[in-house]
Amino acid sequence: VQLQASGGGSVQAGESLRLSCATSGRYGFYAIGWFRQAIGKERDFVALITWRNGNTYYSEDVKGRFTISRSAAKDTAYLQMNSLKLEDTAIYYCATSTRRVFGSSGSDEYDSWGQGTQVTVSS
Repeated sequence: VQLQASGGGSVQAGESLRLSCATSGRYGFYAIGWFRQAIGKERDFVALITWRNGNTYYSEDVKGRFTISRSAAKDTAYLQMNSLKLEDTAIYYCATSTRRVFGSSGSDEYDSWGQGTQVTVSS
């Protein structure tokens, strides 16, 4: 599966962004997840959605502010990010997994990764 993440940018705290993750190639993955990595930190789980049933999982840091969704018709997943905070600044990556992943699943459970898109939140 090839993944193309887009939609990042620079915004002020409190504003919103919507990230997209377009998929192409071989399908059959179980879920799409979003991860983020800030400078000097590890790559952390943000949210995931199961492709078939649309079940969602979120990290505690973003629950209530971010919403993950998918469009089967467009083979694309989205991450709507509202009420952005300074600490949301990071490179955001989307990834697919053929395994039955949950919110506690680590990045090593994912098979294919997009190139990342930068999100910068300033005060």
